[in-house]
Amino acid sequence: QVQLLESGGGSVQAGGSLRLSCGLSEFAYDVFSLAWFRQTQGNEREGLAAISYSGTTKYVDSVKGRFAISLDNAKNKLYLKMNNIQSEDAGEYYCATKRAVSYDYMLRREFYDTWGQGTQVTVSS
Repeated sequence: QVQLLESGGGSVQAGGSLRLSCGLSEFAYDVFSLAWFRQTQGNEREGLAAISYSGTTKYVDSVKGRFAISLDNAKNKLYLKMNNIQSEDAGEYYCATKRAVSYDYMLRREFYDTWGQGTQVTVSS
């Protein structure tokens, strides 16, 4: 089973930028979805951005125009470029994958069956 490992989290000032990375232990699937989720204390993981094997992307409204998800097949890495970071963007960020595709479900936590350990993002004003 593929394993995911996030990196790139840290502290950033409001208005700043950050790029998160998710390393995939293997990338042998023909059909798959990958996504970034955020979780804050006491809340469920929220889907922020997702990408399918075909390059289809989907974003939650709160990050549209600020965050960009991308996939580097050659490096087996998933990225989340975060621009104009706001205080509400703070939290633990997770990448996830599923060996399936569904545009309707690709931002839903229950769709994914493989998760990374998370990387923390803190925002200072």
